[in-house]
This record gives sequence, structure tokens and C-alpha cells, in this order.
Amino acid sequence: MLKSLQSMGSIYSTAVIRSSQPNLLLRIGANSVTPYSAAAATGSSIDGIKDIVAVASGKGGVGKSTTAVNLAVALAKKFHLKVGLLDADIYGPSIPTMMNLHAKPEVSKEMKMVPLENYGVHCMSMGFLVDEDAPIVWRGPMVMSAIEKLTRGVAWGSLDILLVDMPPGTGDTQLSISQRLKLSGALIVSTPQDIALIDARRGANMFLKVEVPVRTSFFACFI
Repeated sequence: MLKSLQSMGSIYSTAVIRSSQPNLLLRIGANSVTPYSAAAATGSSIDGIKDIVAVASGKGGVGKSTTAVNLAVALAKKFHLKVGLLDADIYGPSIPTMMNLHAKPEVSKEMKMVPLENYGVHCMSMGFLVDEDAPIVWRGPMVMSAIEKLTRGVAWGSLDILLVDMPPGTGDTQLSISQRLKLSGALIVSTPQDIALIDARRGANMFLKVEVPVRTSFFACFI
């Protein structure tokens, strides 16, 4: 898995992957795999999932969901990994449209929701459970309950990696996911504008405060 991620270069260089060696994380760079210790990841893991990586931004509209979807499909198709994609944006889920999935999830014998699959990626989203145009008008506790159902109430099976498409901001959802799940790392997505970078820094600092490893990189596109 680490070899596959490393070969993706700077696309994945922000992510941090836990190795099989206890208390050791590996930073995947374009040309190297660098180990460094981690005192974080205080949350609990999900059975069957090796690594959980948050894809966040701190600001909406910067391509976070697009990055999460493309990364998930690339890991599944090109590197033949078992990949899950969780849409944690309760108020504005976009994964159903981007992954072209519009059915309702079935329920297993263990009373857990079965993820929908497309392009080799197992997906779960609040968008599967409500009508496309239906607004989600919920307060914080209801959102937290929904996040718990979308993470531990899902029959993910055996996965090499679960990517979490985080909502924008640094509120209850982000904090709960960071504290309840054993995140291997966070990938911060931003555009080069100052306004977007300010919120991206806030997002990165939030993960650092809850001891989730964050590393930065960049991809320059010249047109």
C-alpha cells in the first residue's frame, strides 16, 4: 500500500499513513517515505479498516470533494486497494452526485448499512438517505448522531483505507471525527487565493490541536 501511495507523488504527499510498526507514521512524499513518531490518533479505529485519512479544507468550494473522489478512485483502480469513501458533509453531501450513486443502502443482518459501490469504491453519504433537494435542518447533537451512524453503523468490511470527505469549517463535525476516529492523517486542500489559504491554515491548525498529523505540499498547474 505504501509503495502505491508513494508512486502517486505530490497528489498524496499531504497524507500520513500509519505503518505496521506501533507508534510510527510515514509521510508519503514524491520521492521518499519519511517516518516520524506520532503521539496522536487517540480515537478508536473501525474494525477492518487499516487507515483513515481525512480530506479537509476549512473552506467550501476549493475542490475538496473532487480531490477525495479522484484520490479514492485512483487508489482503487490504479493501485488495486480496497477503498472506502465517507461523505461527512451532512448539510451538503456531494458524493452521491460525484460518484453517480443514487440508490438507498441496504441493511445487513447485523443491522448495519451496506455501502454503495461504484468505480471500485465503497461509499456512504447522508445523500443516500434523504431526497436530493431535501434540506437537512439539524442541530449539533443530531449531526453527531448521524456521523456515528455513518461511521460505525456501516458494514465497511475489510478496507485498506477509508477517505473521509470532511465538511468545510472547524466545527462540531470536524472535531468529533478527529476525536472519535483514529485518523492516520489529514490532507488539506486549498486554492492559492489568500482568503482560501487563511481558512486552510485554520483547518490544519485544528487537526494539529487534536494531534492529527498534517503535512503540506503543493501542485502547480500552468495554463
